[in-house]
Amino acid sequence: TDASENWPKQEFETYSKPHFAKGAAWNFKMLERNIYMDESKEVIWFDELLDTWMGICRGSGVIIVENSKFKIKHYVLSLAIPNDDIQKVIDATSENNAIALKNIKLAL
Repeated sequence: TDASENWPKQEFETYSKPHFAKGAAWNFKMLERNIYMDESKEVIWFDELLDTWMGICRGSGVIIVENSKFKIKHYVLSLAIPNDDIQKVIDATSENNAIALKNIKLAL
């Protein structure tokens, strides 16, 4: 996700609804998932590796049990970048990241 993006639930639902209305939106296949739970078994956190159209991504999130139903309260999707490729990514994104960083600092 772009540094300027933070998707509140309602905004994401509005954005994604037309994609799901077509019958298919994103096709992410789970490769690996780790799930953890607190002692009350009402707070769950997880991380997962996903096979996506962008390549391998890592998702992580927090789920709570609310009225006997699981509710995702937080989710982050990140592009997995091999360590050997990080400099290429830094070089490719440095100009846009500098602009984003300046804008974020101005907003503080």
